[in-house]
Amino acid sequence: MSGSEGRPPQAQHPHEPHDAAFATRLNWLRAGVLGANDGIVSIAGIVVGVAGATTDRSAILIAGVAGVVAGAMSMAVGEYVSVSTQRDSEKAMLALERRELREMPAEELDELTALYVDKGIEPALAREVAEQLTAKDALRAHADIELGIDPDELANPWHAAGASFVSFLVGALLPMIAILLPGPTWRVPVTFVAVLVALALTGRISARLGQAPSLPAVRRNMVGGALAMALTYAIGTAVGVGV
Repeated sequence: MSGSEGRPPQAQHPHEPHDAAFATRLNWLRAGVLGANDGIVSIAGIVVGVAGATTDRSAILIAGVAGVVAGAMSMAVGEYVSVSTQRDSEKAMLALERRELREMPAEELDELTALYVDKGIEPALAREVAEQLTAKDALRAHADIELGIDPDELANPWHAAGASFVSFLVGALLPMIAILLPGPTWRVPVTFVAVLVALALTGRISARLGQAPSLPAVRRNMVGGALAMALTYAIGTAVGVGV
């Protein structure tokens, strides 16, 4: 028997974590990158638009700060509401599963067996697997294969809200600094360059987290950000001329 036989997949492939907690952390990390990306694009659009209308640093600062606070709160509240709804649904499904396991255990065992058969396991082996998993933790067994839920890893709305709030703030800092530090002549060009570099970085990171090719993600990110800034700058310039 070779050294790798008899060991669990995690032991054979330590560089490929398979636990649910890792998947959850990866999802939060990806959400954080996307939140920072939103902060970069949103605030860059605001401050560049205002800079197109006026050279007054105070006006740019006020608009930028207002945008940062509003955007971060909007992201946090949106995530809290969304994840709270998801958590409530997960709790309701788990409660229903507990009741079914309590009231009709035989039918639930048959259901679990059928689910494993549907996955390609031979009926006799599927029955044995279902019985062993039911004896160990019936709720977890059903939640995993039937609902796709880990009872110990339910979504936390407060974590989601906090992560979105902080990541948006971090992303928003870049365009704020880039627009406020240079003089009037260089504000917009410096901000354009800084934002596009940052978007290239977040695009690459998000692609790597999703194990996707980097170039398409970077290109989409940069083109979208450039269009957003160009549009708001054109509108700000038009408004500034008309005032």
